[in-house]
Amino acid sequence: MNIVFMGTPRFAAVALERLLHAGEEICLVVSQPDRERGRGRKLAPTPVKEVAMNYGVRLEQPVTPKLPHFVDLLTGISPELIVVVSYGHILKSNILTLPKRGCVNVHPSLLPKYRGAAPMQWTIIRGEVETGVTTFFMND
Repeated sequence: MNIVFMGTPRFAAVALERLLHAGEEICLVVSQPDRERGRGRKLAPTPVKEVAMNYGVRLEQPVTPKLPHFVDLLTGISPELIVVVSYGHILKSNILTLPKRGCVNVHPSLLPKYRGAAPMQWTIIRGEVETGVTTFFMND
């Protein structure tokens, strides 16, 4: 299956690595651009980028998925499925409707609780004793 994977942090990198190790056909990995990290503020790759590079999978790091050339790239790939894990951007319908089998999102909380950014951090801050992961098909 022709799969596009979109994610950025370590949580997403683990998911990507599991898919690749299982032999899934990931034709493109999309991650946010590299950012300065640490005390020295040195430019560092995202964890997802590191996995993609280790496996030799094509990687794109658009500033935003709304860019016309990025949408054209995805259209040309004609993915069967897009898997999104903590990517950090909201995808519009022009991307959500591209894959034949849809877009699947893996969110690290029991939705609707802690929807949005930093769900794992909010779970810890609020002292939750129960948490989980929600997987769902994305739409507008």
